[in-house]
Amino acid sequence: MSYLFHLLLAQPIFNALVALYKYVAFEDLGIAIILLTIVIRFILYPLFYKALRSQSIMQKIQPEIARIQKEYKDDREQQALKMMALWKEHKVNPFASFGLILVQLPILIAMYRVFLNGFSAEALNDLYPFLSVPENINSVSLGLINLSTPNMIIVGIAVVAQYFQSRLALPKIKEGQTPTKAQQTARKMVFIAPIITLLILPRLSAALGLYWITTAVFSIIQQHIVNKRLYK
Repeated sequence: MSYLFHLLLAQPIFNALVALYKYVAFEDLGIAIILLTIVIRFILYPLFYKALRSQSIMQKIQPEIARIQKEYKDDREQQALKMMALWKEHKVNPFASFGLILVQLPILIAMYRVFLNGFSAEALNDLYPFLSVPENINSVSLGLINLSTPNMIIVGIAVVAQYFQSRLALPKIKEGQTPTKAQQTARKMVFIAPIITLLILPRLSAALGLYWITTAVFSIIQQHIVNKRLYK
């Protein structure tokens, strides 16, 4: 299983990173990581868009969900049928968020392995035959940030980006409308992702932090597109 994970995910990501570093990113590792993250997100764009759309619609129909839960609180079977009918009417999948996690987690683990191994002689053995070994691999990006070690500036930017991503995913509440319990909970949960980011990233290399930032910024743009189409 570990071999398949390496063969199908970690090795292709490593080779893509080296190719971008050598031929596109002017031999700047930071730029190569940003470009690699963008490529990955564009490949997964349809899946992420569908999941974010379902998530946003679920937030939007929370008042209707709350009404069904209240009206059929003593009839669980009827409540479930009404819920399924509501989801079908709005063409949403209530479990879409779990799909996002299942997709992102293996990629995050693969990126972690790539950055953990770095560009050691052993790691470079994983290069595909058509790629030559770069003459020099510099882990310092833009002459400022050493991506092989933790960096608190990168951590701070990642926390802020994660916060704005979480804020943008919140449901819009019309003026004078009383927030449902689910909406109130969602507003409290907005700090969970930034806190997790703050706890995890200081232990990891700035390279993974840069990937984290780029992913969050891409998600912010994607969420903005979804919100614009839903709330226009």
